[in-house]
Amino acid sequence: MNNDKKTLYKRMMPQNHMSSIIDTLLSRKEIVVVDSDTLIKNIQNRVHNSLKNGYQYTNVADASEWFLRKNVFGHVDMAVLYVDLVGSTKMSLELPSDKLSIVISSFAQEMAYVISQHGGFVLKFVGDAVIGYFVGEGSSLQAADNAVGCAESMIKVVTNGINPILENEENLPHLQIKIGIDFGENTVVRYGADEEKSHVDLLGPSMNMAAKVQNLAKLNQIVIGQDVYDRIHPNLQEFFVDITNDLTGWTYSSKQSDKIYSVYTYKQ
Repeated sequence: MNNDKKTLYKRMMPQNHMSSIIDTLLSRKEIVVVDSDTLIKNIQNRVHNSLKNGYQYTNVADASEWFLRKNVFGHVDMAVLYVDLVGSTKMSLELPSDKLSIVISSFAQEMAYVISQHGGFVLKFVGDAVIGYFVGEGSSLQAADNAVGCAESMIKVVTNGINPILENEENLPHLQIKIGIDFGENTVVRYGADEEKSHVDLLGPSMNMAAKVQNLAKLNQIVIGQDVYDRIHPNLQEFFVDITNDLTGWTYSSKQSDKIYSVYTYKQ
């Protein structure tokens, strides 16, 4: 890692962390990590253009569409990431419709962009949430690492990239997010006989669990399931703490046993 990148990531990391997930990934030469300086600069330019000119984003889901159609009815190991925008209902009551639509669409598209930059696929947009997935072909370990690296980048992008533009240029409210990640085998399904036009999607327990663990997250926090934690690099595991025993009403069982499925939160 060169000195410029070291300085950049030290400047961007949370104040109560001596290092970050991205720092750790950058130190491993086999893992490709996006340059955060360029990432945030490009995002700020696009958000600025959207607020000023109603900039239309390009379709970022094409790669996922191609992958799913290629693997229709197949079973695929993957890390599933669910990122949700907090407070969108309040924004819908306070912002003009044109500003609201630009803020929501810009947020969703930029989260999708971060997913693609970390080697993931964008499955869909669901209201004010974005669902992505990272395929474990060849290495489920790398897929899990990429997913948690992506999640940390999302928080930095919102905090250091999008929010300064919203506040400084338009006096708009700061965005805050919650992120959940789980790992498992999912089935590619096609609804209809048309191989090119029928809707394709993913079904599986990790799709549901990613949404459930996301609901456990605090503002700007990442929560991961046991199957993700077991696959990420030991150096990355140090950034997470088991919160299972602190949860009330969490009764979901592990996929492999009757034990309660453990969940871990990113230390803040």
